[in-house]
Amino acid sequence: MSVELKEYSEIFEYVKDFYGKKISSNKALTASACCTDETKSRFYEIMKDIPEIIKDRSYGCGSPFPNEDLTGMTVLDLGCGSGLDVFITSKLVGNSGKAIGIDMTEEQLAMAAKAFPVVMKNFGYSKPNIGFYKDYIEICENIPDESVDLVISNCVINLSPRKDLVFKAINRVLKPYAQFYISDIVCDRRLPDYVRKPNRDYGECLSGADYINDLRDVMEESGFRDVRMVSKLELQDKIGVENARFCSVTLRGFKIPELDRRCEDYGQFATYQGNCDQQPAEFKLDMEHSFEALKPFAVCRNTALMLSKTYLSKYFKVTNEVKHFGIFPCGPAPVQVKQADTGSCCS
Repeated sequence: MSVELKEYSEIFEYVKDFYGKKISSNKALTASACCTDETKSRFYEIMKDIPEIIKDRSYGCGSPFPNEDLTGMTVLDLGCGSGLDVFITSKLVGNSGKAIGIDMTEEQLAMAAKAFPVVMKNFGYSKPNIGFYKDYIEICENIPDESVDLVISNCVINLSPRKDLVFKAINRVLKPYAQFYISDIVCDRRLPDYVRKPNRDYGECLSGADYINDLRDVMEESGFRDVRMVSKLELQDKIGVENARFCSVTLRGFKIPELDRRCEDYGQFATYQGNCDQQPAEFKLDMEHSFEALKPFAVCRNTALMLSKTYLSKYFKVTNEVKHFGIFPCGPAPVQVKQADTGSCCS
């Protein structure tokens, strides 16, 4: 454990013990945060080839897989547990790709290693495309710089007391113009320090959750501007006397250095070509951006970059920049500036 993490050793040890020894299946959880059937229903056919014991020990809050062709990609799963999402990824990337999982809990990794040869045989792979490592998601020591096409994580980053280090590690391992796609628990306010203790609420992904806007700041400071929300589901769980609302969200963020801080209008249009097998009629980039096939849509420069500079470019035709026309009404409306009596626009 690095010097930066040692002061949080009590939390790390509690989480290891909680997922390694205290609970043996998702049925043992009392909160709704880490219990979802979305992945199981979405990848029903793939799940048939994965042992039941692995499916029973999945604790995700979403389905962190882009609904696009991932063939040939190198994908890293942060906090892979017993390996369910890694095994699903192995099938999605195909034998030409690679699925990597890291976790700090020995018992979980031992289960993944035991299931590994069974899954590879069921998938019909003559050459394994999976690797598991014992590691901290704040460090990713076993993962080389700029070696990963996609980072996924399912309800794990909320358990980290150093989310800033997690996103810095994500930025380090991602190739330029690659992305992260994560499902996690967030909160509608800053939780007080007294609830952020190593206890069952922490282990069940509630009291370690960040205020969503603080998490957005952390991501931006780590190099990820304009992170997009793909889905959002409000949970019913509460902590003590706090009236905080918790949500399961899926977020995608691209490692694109040219992204603006705001959505700027450069007179660009994007047209989805209808060639994504997973969503042929309408392509959903995030909650605010869906593209009907063959219909040109006006887009901000950030969206244009996401659709033209990343692997998504194979699905889109994007026009060149014309000139800057000011702010673009992309997603939530921009803050309106009140005009003073003098006619100044700077008040």
